[in-house]
Amino acid sequence: MMSELKFCSRRSPVICTNACVASSQPLATNIGLDILKNGGNAVDAAVAVAAALNVTEPCSTGIGGDCFCLYYDASTKQVHALNGSGRSPQSLSIELLKEHGFSEANPPPALHAYNVTVPGAAAGWCDAVALYGSQKLSMRDILQPAIELAENGFPVSEITSYQWKMNAYALQTPGNKHGKDLLIEGQAPDHGQLFYNPFLANTFKELAKSGRQGFYEGRVAQAIVDVIQSNGGVMDLEDLKSHGTTELKPIVTNYKGLKIWEIPPNGQGITVLLALNILENFNVKEMGHNTAEYLHLLTEALKISFADSFWFCADPEKFPVPTAKLLSKSYAKDRSKLIDLQRAATRYHHGNPSPLGNDTVYFTVLDAQGNACSFINSNYMGFGTGLVPEGCGFTLHNRGGNFSLKPDHPNCLAPRKRPYHTIIPALATAADSGELLCSFGVMGGFMQPQGHIQVLLNMLEFGMNPQEALDAARFCVEYDKKGHVWQVSLEDGIPQCITEELRARGHAVTAPVTGHSRSMFGRGQIITKGDWWRRTQLSSKNVIWAGSDPRADGCALGY
Repeated sequence: MMSELKFCSRRSPVICTNACVASSQPLATNIGLDILKNGGNAVDAAVAVAAALNVTEPCSTGIGGDCFCLYYDASTKQVHALNGSGRSPQSLSIELLKEHGFSEANPPPALHAYNVTVPGAAAGWCDAVALYGSQKLSMRDILQPAIELAENGFPVSEITSYQWKMNAYALQTPGNKHGKDLLIEGQAPDHGQLFYNPFLANTFKELAKSGRQGFYEGRVAQAIVDVIQSNGGVMDLEDLKSHGTTELKPIVTNYKGLKIWEIPPNGQGITVLLALNILENFNVKEMGHNTAEYLHLLTEALKISFADSFWFCADPEKFPVPTAKLLSKSYAKDRSKLIDLQRAATRYHHGNPSPLGNDTVYFTVLDAQGNACSFINSNYMGFGTGLVPEGCGFTLHNRGGNFSLKPDHPNCLAPRKRPYHTIIPALATAADSGELLCSFGVMGGFMQPQGHIQVLLNMLEFGMNPQEALDAARFCVEYDKKGHVWQVSLEDGIPQCITEELRARGHAVTAPVTGHSRSMFGRGQIITKGDWWRRTQLSSKNVIWAGSDPRADGCALGY
């Protein structure tokens, strides 16, 4: 039975000296490696991997969704950020939703066309290559492997097949005429079954030929507008044509000699940095890995950081997000005093730092020049809305479901606004030298900042190699809006006695989470430059180490 998926094998970390790619699909990882060997750099390879993952794992990602990337330039030791998320349609407003009976208490269903914001991935791919690519390869060169994969077919991986089947309902709704294009005789493909997607190959050819105009204008754009409007949405051709990515200054904090880099709001990377700043006020290493004391502290720190980001994480073009003050060490010290080390809090309120009025793919590439690309691409919930534009071979995401419908909320829905975004890539550099230490990420909705912190601390505080850091059992804390309570889920591998200790401290705990349900803990990839996490005299900065999450189908490869 697929539902009884066992995690019984072990993996060694991948080690190499030249370059490395880690993703959730082996075919995509291999394509990224080929791009590197053919003269491309980390960004060229990352975009090739993004396209290949759209082909092989459409139930998680695609060109109908959004992307973000962080790029480490080895020649300058600078970190660059690109926001490839889209905005809401010009005609969409809270007032319009109210006219159709929707409110904060009764938002549009997850699959509703109102939840489609402009898909930002296509522009994100093109702009990443234009800004940070090697300039040795064209978009045709970069997209060709994915085009061939879509035209010639590929065997569907085990976990992907399961997720495809679990989310196939989104493709089978009555108004979704072209959902069948991502099914075989109306059903999701089995593990090992060949799947072909010639329509997606044609979409990629348009992008290769005409660049971003091949997606945001012309045939593809018209098909997107048609399927949205025929399903009750209001996006039009001008919404697509006016879309643009945004180069950003990444946000950063110093945690024990490491600079941790994240995407600023509207991305939730601020949650990671807030939590790390809080944790700096405690001796987490002394507590021991995954002890009740350790899990309690991390859970409480994340509750506080989520309380802030759930309020302040919004489109900075529409709301003055006080990012610098939120990330100040003094603010974190004050927030850390709220934590009771013996008792779980039922509720934390967002702070006041200034006087102001679920499914994704994460992958990473390190090239032979030492450049790194930390890249994430997502449909949000599985296939997103499941809506497939005619003749295009991809689904449209439902990222707009993350808007608040409270008029006074910083993240409230408004025309041409970017929503709170869960997908976040990360990088770590040495605070003293600026040298790259690792490129990493963990996908999975609101699990992502929690995954970032857990795998980072596994390496930095407990000396685990990248694969061990990903293998280790995780926790996930989620806020239940209906029950007004924080729920803590513990993965299989955390002992029952720890569960009981956490319950005694007042946590609402679900454990153990097993089998395919472990997908709630995300799926990560890590590439490190050197073995700094070992803190030994014998460490070598010239060896690349990598790990790939056992909760996905993927792998890391290097040469």
